[in-house]
Amino acid sequence: MDFQFSPEHEQIRETVRRFSQNEIAPLVEEAEETETFPREIFKKWAALGLLGVRYPEEDGGTGFDKISDCIVREETSRVSQTFAATWSAHTHLGIWPLWKGGTREQKERFFKPALRGELLSGFGLSEPDGGSDIRALRTRADKVEGGYRLNGSKTFITNAPFADFLMLAARTRPELTADAVSLFIVELPNPGFAISKLKKESIRGSETGLIYIEDAFVPDDCLLGGREGTYPIILDSLAENRVGISANCLGMAKAAFEASCTYARTRVVRGKTIGKYQAIAHKLANMAAEIEAMQWLVYYGAWRVDQGTMDIVTAAKVKLIASEAAVRISEEAIRIHGGSGLMRETGLGRIHRDSLVYIIGEGTSEIQRNIIARDLNL
Repeated sequence: MDFQFSPEHEQIRETVRRFSQNEIAPLVEEAEETETFPREIFKKWAALGLLGVRYPEEDGGTGFDKISDCIVREETSRVSQTFAATWSAHTHLGIWPLWKGGTREQKERFFKPALRGELLSGFGLSEPDGGSDIRALRTRADKVEGGYRLNGSKTFITNAPFADFLMLAARTRPELTADAVSLFIVELPNPGFAISKLKKESIRGSETGLIYIEDAFVPDDCLLGGREGTYPIILDSLAENRVGISANCLGMAKAAFEASCTYARTRVVRGKTIGKYQAIAHKLANMAAEIEAMQWLVYYGAWRVDQGTMDIVTAAKVKLIASEAAVRISEEAIRIHGGSGLMRETGLGRIHRDSLVYIIGEGTSEIQRNIIARDLNL
């Protein structure tokens, strides 16, 4: 067993940390206040190879691994979850199914331009009545001459307000079975798609949409892989991305913890810094231990992805632990800061709000527990 990051991994960490501080940090406040994402950052990510960090060179990617992907997520999330979530929706949810199951023509037309930041993507899965129950989705795709007609709705779709295309899940048969769900590449704008931008309490600068779909035509060449029944690709994508967004949670937790340590070393009450008081010291000790556990669970999950042995149960465990820990740690950071923790200048309120996204998004904590419990043969 080897618990060391490679020199290449450390170089990626340093590059992303420097980029995030120099290029992203100055944009965070405006993005949060205006709830508008600065799309020009995609070209800068592309120039550094960060949009394709998880994909092989022969497919147009940078040729690194899932550990590298998680490092990018962690370091970006230290500065802003708005940017990390937007990056994730494009680099994984929107294009991973293309890489996994797309035809050669679909990869040339959509996947490779997305890696270059020329086309921006998102993933249309969640529905107003569906929630985390993927197989209960109601959006349907009816076969017509030359393609399909889509009808239904999607909600909480990251990047939808500005995406050039969406990877969209729809039912191609009425049965409530996995093979009745298929993936489509929907180019935007599409006359049958009405997209409304949602206002959110969390990751405010990450643009999220509500989509109403009425008789939207999608040609045959935009059916992913040229075949129906691609539901298994959705499951594989979500399992891997649950490891990925767990790295987002790790980055937020570390940012909150580091701010708390700095505050505990400098804030003086009754003649001594508050870190000298046991009540505060114990909070920080708990946070430090929990972050250490988070870190190695997240990177164990990334290693499992790279080994090709990731399974949905392990992904659920990683996501459950990391997301719940990020919420606890960010709340404790606010408590340590007291009144200062409620001030926007500290950024702790933003981190806490953003951390709440991941006990709900990408499958709620309850869904993760259901997945884990089923594996126990109770």
